[in-house]
Amino acid sequence: MNIFRKFKSGLSKTRENVFGKISLTLKRAGKIDDDLYDEIEEILIGGDVGFQTTLDLLENLKERVRKEKISDPQLIYRLLEEEISKFLIDPEEGLKHKPEVILVVGVNGTGKTTSIGKLTDLLKKENKTVILGASDTFRAAAVDQLAIWAERNQVDMVKHSPGADPSAVAYDAVSAGKARNADVVIIDTAGRLHTKTNLMAELEKISRTIKKIDPDAPHQTLLVLDATTGQNAVAQAREFTKSVLVTGIILTKIDGTAKGGVTISISHELNIPIKFVGTGEHIEDFERFEKSAFIQGLFA
Repeated sequence: MNIFRKFKSGLSKTRENVFGKISLTLKRAGKIDDDLYDEIEEILIGGDVGFQTTLDLLENLKERVRKEKISDPQLIYRLLEEEISKFLIDPEEGLKHKPEVILVVGVNGTGKTTSIGKLTDLLKKENKTVILGASDTFRAAAVDQLAIWAERNQVDMVKHSPGADPSAVAYDAVSAGKARNADVVIIDTAGRLHTKTNLMAELEKISRTIKKIDPDAPHQTLLVLDATTGQNAVAQAREFTKSVLVTGIILTKIDGTAKGGVTISISHELNIPIKFVGTGEHIEDFERFEKSAFIQGLFA
């Protein structure tokens, strides 16, 4: 299945419950007026596009309708597609360092460790050598789960005993990456609640520690968010960005929700690119985010 079909399939609930409703509303509308805009606004907010992002979208739509002197309500659908596309950030492609150190953060339950396993699989298929670092030392189950993924993907993993200093594990993982000439080092981190200041301090310490090996590391910090939580995912992202320089988002479980509109909100309001998307339960259901494929999935 190619990426366009995967996005089309994964976004089916969002497409049907949000953009399908908008399409039907436009077809039924006799004219473009405030009542029509109010209906579109209600549908977008209900699809977790977010209040501010919805207002910005509608403002842009109204401006284009005025400038282009559009009177047919159905033409708004095309304008909406174009304006949403402008709100999505194209992620940078490729690895720029060797090893590329990727710090993966996020609260428990978002699919963080599973996403690391799927990302490792994707990188291996691109012929990259990967080392995993088990810096979530406070939960033995987290280390065990990462070890299962390491074995499944046939990659090396660096771990310490339960309760060890997470930054020490990260340091050893990056050191191993350099010594073994690995392409990528992926470091799993603790997933306690985003409101806990000690977790943020821990992430800052990990970053400081690995900079002793590579001053530019971590080269990427990917925040894992669960699409099914809607606007709560945006709130989590806001909290993490206060303490950590988040360079990209891994959005999981997008296939299981009608709240895929949160993708637009994250990209527009937080100015952070979506880098990877989980489109299903299988290991291969993990894609690099491509704006054109995503838009096609929403509006197909």
